[in-house]
Amino acid sequence: MNRRPVPILMAEDDEDDRLLAVEAFEESKLLNKLYLVEDGEELLDFLYHRGAYTDIKTSPEPGIILLDLNMPKKDGREAIKEIKADPHLRLIPVVVLTTSKEEEDIYTSYQLGISSFIVKPVTFEGLITVIQSLSRYWFEIVELPAREY
Repeated sequence: MNRRPVPILMAEDDEDDRLLAVEAFEESKLLNKLYLVEDGEELLDFLYHRGAYTDIKTSPEPGIILLDLNMPKKDGREAIKEIKADPHLRLIPVVVLTTSKEEEDIYTSYQLGISSFIVKPVTFEGLITVIQSLSRYWFEIVELPAREY
């Protein structure tokens, strides 16, 4: 398969988790560019090219969204509702990557239309494994809708 790397957008409020994600992506040697936002409001600004994210070259449409559930301003659940209500955005797979193991969070997230629910691993090595597995699944096995990246 000769595919171009798909941009990944991660919404994560915890600075340490963002730094670990960047390191895990680098360690995994993925060609995908990782874009980071800190909460659900920034996520939607990025997706709709508002505010600091008006330049489509520096804020491209992602091929997948990695989303924490518990964030300030607008949490992951609220962001999922808005993304899945928009006919253009609903095609973007949303993978919840959170510390929550609550059955209600899992059930609600799938009810809202997410593609996968992953509990954040507790070790850096575990995070690398998750990132590599996500990459293999979403970018080598699954056929995503055609987009301009």
